[in-house]
Amino acid sequence: MSLLVDYDSQNIFAKILSGAIPSAKVYEDDRTFAFMDAFPQSKGHTLVIPKADACNLFDIAPGDLQTLIVQTQRVARAVRDALSPDGVRIMQFNGEAAGQTVYHIHFHILPMWDDQPLARHAGGMADINELNALAAQIRAKL
Repeated sequence: MSLLVDYDSQNIFAKILSGAIPSAKVYEDDRTFAFMDAFPQSKGHTLVIPKADACNLFDIAPGDLQTLIVQTQRVARAVRDALSPDGVRIMQFNGEAAGQTVYHIHFHILPMWDDQPLARHAGGMADINELNALAAQIRAKL
């Protein structure tokens, strides 16, 4: 799949934004939404998405991108403060060859610990109660 794709209003993140699919919400404002990854690669794996319809970095409007990255930084600080990891990895993929699987631009916030390897991307689904508890810990630091 090329980098030039039409936005699919039925992608999983669009469904989360519409409320059709539940999520463990961390943060929401009028332009962004942050939630726990249902298939986390590490404890506290959080996603930050815009409410704007954009597939990737190349087709998001500059103002929406600016808001998205500022809120990603804000949520990443809260993840760091809530979970005290050894480091934090922030990732964003563009196109299938780069590892993008959902064509709604998003940033991954991955808390990293020296003694804990990352789980496989899109591996096992997490328990929703655990995700909600983590989301509450992170929200408390916003």
